[in-house]
Amino acid sequence: MRTTIDITLTEPGKAIDALSQAPGLPKELSKQKLKDAMTKGACWWTHKGKRLRLRRATKELKPGVRLELFYDESVLARKPDEPVLLGDFGRYTAWFKPHGVLAQGSQWGDHCSLLRMAETRLNKPCFLVHRLDADAAGLMLIAHDPKAAGALSKQFSERSMTKRYRARVGGLLDTKDQSVDAPVEGKPALSRVSTLETDQNNQTSLLSVTIETGRKHQIRRHLAGLGHPIIGDRLYGRPAKQPLQLLAVYLAFDCPLTRQKREIELPGELDTLRHN
Repeated sequence: MRTTIDITLTEPGKAIDALSQAPGLPKELSKQKLKDAMTKGACWWTHKGKRLRLRRATKELKPGVRLELFYDESVLARKPDEPVLLGDFGRYTAWFKPHGVLAQGSQWGDHCSLLRMAETRLNKPCFLVHRLDADAAGLMLIAHDPKAAGALSKQFSERSMTKRYRARVGGLLDTKDQSVDAPVEGKPALSRVSTLETDQNNQTSLLSVTIETGRKHQIRRHLAGLGHPIIGDRLYGRPAKQPLQLLAVYLAFDCPLTRQKREIELPGELDTLRHN
């Protein structure tokens, strides 16, 4: 079931009571299901121009507050794999994001997002620094205060961050430091591709890809453009039994907070592409 509720309170009361009495609310949505949806980030409230997730069902609200519920049974039922904390650097942390985990949530909830799972585990604020496709897996940084988030985001946007990925693609490709500069959505994009190994039996290749820009689906588009789509790429190739075979494996940068050189590499036990 998928439905939305949008109401503005005319009298004071608890959030859960207002939602449960909303006109047009499906009968199947019990208070317990509403509370579960709120906990998972599917409820929003707007007051004095600010729109925020509302998780606490017993929150007392004043007249004039707008409540929105975005209920999608399939989204709320998802149980993603747990991310792995790889390094705590005080004002930011490094994580392994599994396949299927969002970088951040949508209006339909955030319990499947790395940002929310990190916030819950560490019990401190979390700020998004960069993105990684939900279908992909690998290294991500999360900041824990606005200044750290701004400083790290700037490094990504100014291309001073070294980002390396591994991808297993269909077909045999033998190349070394090949530049791929096909524009993505009309914007300049540059990837460098090298072959790590080829598998004659399965007719696949394992590639190392370094990107100098960070356009949406850049690696997926560039490798598909070479005629070697990533295995499991349902958008630019063909769906497969396994998830998208793309891993973010390496980050290197000069920490803008400590001025120290920082290198973060995906541990071998999390490198599923090497185990294929």
